[in-house]
Amino acid sequence: MGRCRIVDLRCKEVINICDGCRLGFPCDVEVDAESGRLVAVVVPGPSRFLGLFGREEDYVIGWDRIKRIGDDVILVDYECHRPPPLRERRRFW
Repeated sequence: MGRCRIVDLRCKEVINICDGCRLGFPCDVEVDAESGRLVAVVVPGPSRFLGLFGREEDYVIGWDRIKRIGDDVILVDYECHRPPPLRERRRFW
């Protein structure tokens, strides 16, 4: 893939190669105004409790952390600090 427009980035899913989790689709980019270079890709954070209580912080992934941009995915090396998944569900009866 030689060239890619910012609009094309919005259609690609971002996958973290550290743990294989899906981070989502890019919603914005950061550009250095002086040099005109792309600095980071912004992916919205996961929603809280059915989307009623807003979202968590956005993932701001620096351009140096992007490893590969494919036809339909963007592979990144991103250290995100998520709590481990709840393995057991508590029962209230």
